[in-house]
Amino acid sequence: MTFEEIGIENKYIRAIEDMGFKDPMPVQEKVIPHLLQKDCDDIIGLAQTGTGKTAAFGLPLIQKTNPSVKHVQHLILCPTRELCLQISDDLTEFAKYDSVVKITAVFGGANIERQICIIKKGVHIISATPGRLLDLINRKVVKISKVKSVVLDEADEMLNMGFRDELEAILKETPEDKNTLLFAATMPNEVRKMANRFMKNPVEITIGKKNVGADNVNHVSYMVHARDRYLALKRIVDYYPEVYGIIFCRTRKETQEVADWLIQDGYNADSLHGDLSQPQRSKVMAKFRIKHLRLLVATDVAARGLDVENLTHIINYNLPDELDLYTHRSGRTGRAGRSGTSIVIANLKEKHKLKMIEKKINKKFDNKPVPPGKDICEKQLFHLVDKMEKVEVDNEKIDTFLPVIMHKLEWLDREELIKKFVSVEFNRFLDYYKNTPDLNVPKSLGKHSEQKGAVGKRAAERFTRFFISLGKTDDLKPVDVIGMINDYTNIRGIDIGAIDILKNFSFFEADKSYTKEILKGFKGRSFKKRKISLEVADSKKKETKSDFGRNKERKSFKKGSVKPKAKRKRRRK
Repeated sequence: MTFEEIGIENKYIRAIEDMGFKDPMPVQEKVIPHLLQKDCDDIIGLAQTGTGKTAAFGLPLIQKTNPSVKHVQHLILCPTRELCLQISDDLTEFAKYDSVVKITAVFGGANIERQICIIKKGVHIISATPGRLLDLINRKVVKISKVKSVVLDEADEMLNMGFRDELEAILKETPEDKNTLLFAATMPNEVRKMANRFMKNPVEITIGKKNVGADNVNHVSYMVHARDRYLALKRIVDYYPEVYGIIFCRTRKETQEVADWLIQDGYNADSLHGDLSQPQRSKVMAKFRIKHLRLLVATDVAARGLDVENLTHIINYNLPDELDLYTHRSGRTGRAGRSGTSIVIANLKEKHKLKMIEKKINKKFDNKPVPPGKDICEKQLFHLVDKMEKVEVDNEKIDTFLPVIMHKLEWLDREELIKKFVSVEFNRFLDYYKNTPDLNVPKSLGKHSEQKGAVGKRAAERFTRFFISLGKTDDLKPVDVIGMINDYTNIRGIDIGAIDILKNFSFFEADKSYTKEILKGFKGRSFKKRKISLEVADSKKKETKSDFGRNKERKSFKKGSVKPKAKRKRRRK
């Protein structure tokens, strides 16, 4: 079936072809003919992101727009600034050969006066985020009492983000005879209730199965101990040299920490979360879209509405609390017919969550072992060789340097020359992954105490536990500990285990083979003008240190201090 056969006019087909599209996608084949009918019913469209929804509703809206009528005819509501702009840009591209149709985007975090100026000149289609649109409605700038169509794109996301009140206030301003189109990846009860309240006998169009992931996404899980989550992440990223993806964390704090760790360890990464200002967010996204960043560490809220093409991987550093969010996360890869991979780094306590997700997406996770250092080095080596083989040589620029280069390297034979060039980049992987431990959780491991003891024993065999005289009162964070280990030892990639930040002191675990280097590196160092004391913590020392505060408190009671007695008296009352 062609775009012409489903009713799209030639001037719009030309624009679509300029964008590289020839045949309609399944969601477009089903939605477009329905919307082009004179008196079409309301539509609920259930489809994953990246399936062509924007063209499915956008092309019919443009084609049905009457340019001679100057008021807003079609309204599109979406959860985030990024998606709002993307929809507006796509519709503008579709209408490239129909310049009389006016389209604009309104969203928060941008100059409202400029948006007001554009709207007053006259627009036919508005793509908007709910908060900013409601603001413009209250200012009497946007009038939607005569709109013919309202599109709720990613309705499930808008409700998850808390836009219920804004959506209801906006929909109440629209005429009853309008056409309402609701698109979502999942159909939770909240979305169903809104559809029942504001839609009239909607036709439900489903692409694929309800609430399931895309067919061309592979789902992979790695089972590790919680303390090894970051080490596993690094190995996974190194195992896929061409990775271009999003790493999802639960909280803003963890998102920033993981991004900081990756940057310190030399990875091309940055963070995206709610604590960033709009200019910071825009800068990060601009770098990520042009692949100057290969890894974006993000929270679910910050990543909502992002539509980035060609993502190879989604990595779930933590599973989401709401399992529906997993569908949204994984749906960001494997788009437009391409394949993608959604990875979960899980611990033993999360096994039941994986089972629940499998039921929801109707697919099984491929539970793989965390790659050992040998396999990672092999992958990186052949990636480097492929890269060298395919690199384009600019003969004109390099020929002037060749005589000196040839003279410098003429003593090397062909095999030695190849080995040296490969080793320039490859040696750091060999050094890092030399003698690295197995991070996998044994399949037989259960919840019995003796097995837990075995885990502790294995950790003790791998790591040295250090006591450090800094804690929360010094504003010490795990990322500071990792940074100090890297900087003071001048050794990158030391395996770090558990980090326990207490009030006035802390403990951390590090690869036992680097014990001497760590102790030497920290000697005479200071943190925020406070001298650091570092020593190996055995069980006896650990007990002494942790009891120090309690012993001090007991002594104050023996001295007959007034304040402790007063406290006991109040308790008896």
